[in-house]
Amino acid sequence: MAPPAKAITSPVPDAWYPTLAVAMLAIGLVVTASFFIYEATSSKRNRSLAKELTTGGVASVFLGFGSLFLLLSAGVYV
Repeated sequence: MAPPAKAITSPVPDAWYPTLAVAMLAIGLVVTASFFIYEATSSKRNRSLAKELTTGGVASVFLGFGSLFLLLSAGVYV
């Protein structure tokens, strides 16, 4: 007979969800704001595609995980 299966648990404690949501969303919004400021203040000649992609990617990751932890802290398990 097979041993009983272990329950799947989160690698992050449930109590950390709201804190992680606020921190990651705040970081994501700050990086997004810096991206918009960079786009508005630099001329087309001085822009760097690598910097734009890096900044956009970092902002996207932080906003995505921040949204995930916000949903988890609200009880919407995705």
